[in-house]
Amino acid sequence: MEGDKKSFRITTSDDLEVSTYLEIAKEKGGEEPISEKVAEVDREAVVVIDFGSQYSMLIARRVRECQVYSEVLPYDAPWQRVASLKPRGFILSGGPASVYDPGAPLAPAYVYESHLPILGICYGMQVLAHQLGGRAAPGTRHEYGHAILRQSDVGSPIFASLPPSMPVWMSHGDQIVEMPPGFTTLGYTENSPIAVMGNEHGIIGLQFHPEVAHTPQGKEILKNFLYHICGCSGNWTPGSFIAESVERIGGQVGEGKVICALSGGVDSAVTAALVHRAIGDQLTCIFVNNGLLRREEAERTLNTFQRNLRMNIIYIDASERFLRRLEGATDPETKRRLIGEEFITLFEEEAAKLGRVDFLAQGTLYPDVIESTTSESKASAKIKTHHNVGGLPTKMTFSLIEPLRYLFKDEVREIGLALGLPEEMVWRQPFPGPGLAIRIIGEITKERLEVLRAADWIVMSEIKKAKLYGELWQSFAVLTDTRSVGVMGDFRTYGYLIAIRAVTSEDAMTADWARLPYDLLARISNRIVNEVPGVNRVVYDISSKPPSTIEWE
Repeated sequence: MEGDKKSFRITTSDDLEVSTYLEIAKEKGGEEPISEKVAEVDREAVVVIDFGSQYSMLIARRVRECQVYSEVLPYDAPWQRVASLKPRGFILSGGPASVYDPGAPLAPAYVYESHLPILGICYGMQVLAHQLGGRAAPGTRHEYGHAILRQSDVGSPIFASLPPSMPVWMSHGDQIVEMPPGFTTLGYTENSPIAVMGNEHGIIGLQFHPEVAHTPQGKEILKNFLYHICGCSGNWTPGSFIAESVERIGGQVGEGKVICALSGGVDSAVTAALVHRAIGDQLTCIFVNNGLLRREEAERTLNTFQRNLRMNIIYIDASERFLRRLEGATDPETKRRLIGEEFITLFEEEAAKLGRVDFLAQGTLYPDVIESTTSESKASAKIKTHHNVGGLPTKMTFSLIEPLRYLFKDEVREIGLALGLPEEMVWRQPFPGPGLAIRIIGEITKERLEVLRAADWIVMSEIKKAKLYGELWQSFAVLTDTRSVGVMGDFRTYGYLIAIRAVTSEDAMTADWARLPYDLLARISNRIVNEVPGVNRVVYDISSKPPSTIEWE
């Protein structure tokens, strides 16, 4: 089964609309069947079909951790978009719907027509049962939290090298009451007689969530699906990504010219290094001081780039220009949009000085795309507009080059190390593109910027002195729009309130507030109220993401 993708056949019931599968082949203009085309691909990728689960992105992360490339696509994504990934298999995510409800989202026909392996997780398992001739129904008792899974078939490849019973994490109200023809029970729990089902054609359903940490052997289960059922070998590595990206960028750019927006962070640095490796001196990097950077950041960043990235770099001090554009702006979405538009306008002006420039390269990441809600992430709600995604103007003269668009931060760091970038650049804490503009609540002024810079400098100095910088995803100060009464030197004060934010995370999709030592927090607070004029109160943010975001705006 593992090496013979053409042998897969879908077992269907009499009432299943098989004709819809044939229509896909007709739409292809009489070309060979989709299953034949899919069988010939070489690239290892697995597509996650998203039904609105909060864990869909986590599934993709776990697959990538097994060195198999994965992307999350909405359940109504067109076949052409899926085919471009040349998938080896599909994973159907969980979701909040019930398959028996009118209008419930279901798997597109090509998932079955491709004859590729399929793994259905929770709602995805119920989708398999519903579409292939079985039946899901409301359970007599909901099952949330830990459960003990026991194997019914210890020979199934999905359980290779795993014990006959293991803890799993359940989160469902519906359950399978009738399996489709050709399926057998592979595992059960006390509340779910059919907790795992499968057939001989590589289609597996799991009622539990293998992607969450609460299922200890979950990663091994996913790896078994990828390696033993999809036939993947795990060849998606930093080296393969670099080679593929360099080839793709070179083909996209041709003889054209590219400018790259450098911010000082790892995302833009890795983007610049990839593009430079692909096209050499056809690339010009632009580092803009927008007046929203931290203390000494412009000087230190420029020095780091000049020492380590041997490429054309233009430095522009546009501080006054950005501050004028932001004058009076208080809404965070407005700030992001204004900053994004001003960056593009500035880049277009600089590009005109270089002659014809066709492309703009930037370090957009997967979380940026997800939170901004684009056509690629329509199943997700918009959290905030990232200045380099939804904040871009609708009309601009550049075509975009975004080689990191489908990567998470930790993956970008691995790519950076493989490219030979210095660790000080690779492990720099993330800093938002809009800079301090979204760490000042309310209007941006020179005075408020200087207050925040001074407070942030103290936070970073003490964090580094405590040797905690590398353990934190981000740590910074926020200047709130709250002022409070204080007493300093026997006099009444009415000063600014500074909030301290420090979080731990793997990919910025979720984050937990960092349990910083009390004595460290005391030192930070004491220094800020004594060294930063106009501040008389410091608070520590103990909110996680969700429900909060990492940045305050």
